[in-house]
Amino acid sequence: MSDFKVGCSPLTSKIFAGKVLKNGTCGNVKHDVTDTAVGAVAQHLLQLDERMEFQYRGKTYELKVVEVS
Repeated sequence: MSDFKVGCSPLTSKIFAGKVLKNGTCGNVKHDVTDTAVGAVAQHLLQLDERMEFQYRGKTYELKVVEVS
C-alpha cells in the first residue's frame, strides 16, 4: 500500500488525501475526503466514548460527540 498524506487546505478548509511522492509532498492527484474524514473521526470518538484534544494557533480545543435530542 502506498503512503498517503492528509491535510486541510488553508484556503478552502476542505480535507484532502493524496499519495505521497518521493520528495515527501502530495502529488497532483488529491481527493476531497472532508465529509468522510469528519464522519470517521466522529464515529471513532463515539465508539470509544472519548474526547480528543488538539492545539491550533496556540489554543487548546476539544472534540467530543454528543447526542442531540
